[in-house]
Formats: sequence, C-alpha cells, structure tokens
Amino acid sequence: MKPVTILALGAVLASASVRADGVLLVGNKSAASVEIVDLGSGVSQGRIATGEGPHEIEVSPDGRRVVVADYGTAASAGATLTVIDWPSRTTRSVALGEHRRPHGLRFLPDGRRVVVTTEGSGSLVEVDLERGRVLRAIEVGAGKPHMVALAPDGARAYVTQVAAGVVSVVDLASGRRLRDVATGAGAEGIAITPDGAELWVANRADDSVSVLDAATLAVVATLPSAGFPIRVAMTPDARHVLLVNAKAATLSVFDRTARRPVATVTLDEPGVRYQPSMLGDSALPIGVRVAPDGLRAYVAISGGDRVAVIDTATWTVLERWKTGREPDAVAIAGLR
Repeated sequence: MKPVTILALGAVLASASVRADGVLLVGNKSAASVEIVDLGSGVSQGRIATGEGPHEIEVSPDGRRVVVADYGTAASAGATLTVIDWPSRTTRSVALGEHRRPHGLRFLPDGRRVVVTTEGSGSLVEVDLERGRVLRAIEVGAGKPHMVALAPDGARAYVTQVAAGVVSVVDLASGRRLRDVATGAGAEGIAITPDGAELWVANRADDSVSVLDAATLAVVATLPSAGFPIRVAMTPDARHVLLVNAKAATLSVFDRTARRPVATVTLDEPGVRYQPSMLGDSALPIGVRVAPDGLRAYVAISGGDRVAVIDTATWTVLERWKTGREPDAVAIAGLR
C-alpha cells in the first residue's frame, strides 16, 4: 500500500470519529447575515438576517440564545444587537442608543445578560437581553475598545483597546475600570484560560502575543507571531493557544505551558485569487473557534468566503466550507 493511501485512510478515520451534532454559525460581514453550516457535512442550512456588518457572535451558556454585534458599515455605524432564539431561529433587535459600533461580546454567567464593547462611545455596555435594554455603560476610554474576555465567575472583564495598545481591566461589581495594562501596539485578540488564571493578547501591529497573569496583571511573557495577529483562541484543555495572523494567512499554534510555537498552519490556497482588502489580497483569516471536544478548529477565511476546518491532532486543513460574503466571526451552537 502506498504511503499516500495510508494517510488518506487515516484522515477518513479521524473525520469519522468526530461527533458532528451541531452547527457552525458564521457572520457574513458584507451580507448582513449569519450562515448556518452543518458540522458534519459542511453544507449550509440557510442564513439568518442580521443588522449591517455582523462582527462577533456568542452563544448563551444554555444554548438558547445567539447574539450578534451589528457593527455597521464604513459609511454607517451600527448600534444594535441581533438576538436569535435557538433553535427556533426567530430574531429580534436590541437598540444600544448612543453606544455605536458594538464589537466584542461575552455572556455573563446568568445567560440573560451580555457585555459588549462599543467603539463609538468608548464603553463596555451591559445589556439585559430578556428586557431588551441597556442596563449600564462603563467608560473604558477612547482607545478603540474592540474585543473582550470575561473571568469565569463573571467578576472581571478584560477589554483590548487597539489604538491604545492596552488591556483595560474592569470590575463588574462596582462598574469601574481598575487599570490599563500595556501589552503592545494594536492590542486586539484576547483569550482567557478556563480557570481564569492567564490571558493571551494579540498585538497586531507588533507581531506579538503577550501573556498576562490575571492575578497580578503583570505581563509575564511576550512571544512573536508574525503577520498581523488578530484573534486568539484556546483549546478546551488550555494546552494550546491559536493565533490567527491575518496578513500572513497563517494560524500559529503555541504550547501554552511551555510558551513556545509547535505548529504553523498555512491558510492560503495555491492558485486561488482572494478578494482585495486593506490588508492585501491574501486569504485574510479572522475569526477562530475550537470545537468543545477540541478535535477541530474553524477559521473564517474572509477574503475567500470560506471556513477552513483544521484537525487539531495534525494541525492540517481538512476541508474548506463555503459561506456568504466576507465571513468574520464564528461560533458553535447545538441542535437541541
């Protein structure tokens, strides 16, 4: 038997062993919609309309709600969240008033409320989804608050500010910004370990990732990740950290404990022409999500209207699934 045949059979067996009883939700930024992609087949099950420029997507802890940040377009700032009841797929819109350009999202532990960064007002806004209204806005500064991570107990939020190059630490009980921690130019992507002990922050303009001790707020390490690192994700066991490098069109994989790179996944397809963007004409990967079982990672290929499916055992691209125009955020929901 030829070696290539053995490898192909191994890939088939690996694919067959993966449970695929959910869907991938993909924000089509230029199509104002969320694509619903079957995790087993990669086939689209349809689209749900959202506000303009859907950026981040989050699923509630009980799986009953999906929330989308309607960021808007270059010409018009968005100021709403699209709330999707799941799995009925009925939608409603929650107005954010003066708080424009919503972006990073996280559910609070009760599953009824979210916090969302709003670039237009320089705030972290708390929203009651059941009543459909803003509860409060915590000022975090005019440094372009973008992404947010949440401590597991919901006590603190960590907001990256792209223009300021800092992480703003917010105490949610008091509603106060405690301090800003400088990480690097273009601080944007952020992820926190499941135990809440450590944060990884992607500094896109510095081609680096900073590691923060959540207890002391000290930067304990800074590691290179070349090519405009823009998003961060962790495997469920926190063994690996994934960095999406938008300009380089790669996924850098780090051993979290050892703080060293272990793999680089190339996301460009040879011979494929991608949509031009302000970052060039590469694949332009952005959003990344790891499956709850840790066996697959999904990366939105914004310049190619695809999602790359990555085997986390071999760190290779298995498939590329078709989406709508300019996919950005990705999330995973169950079928219930």
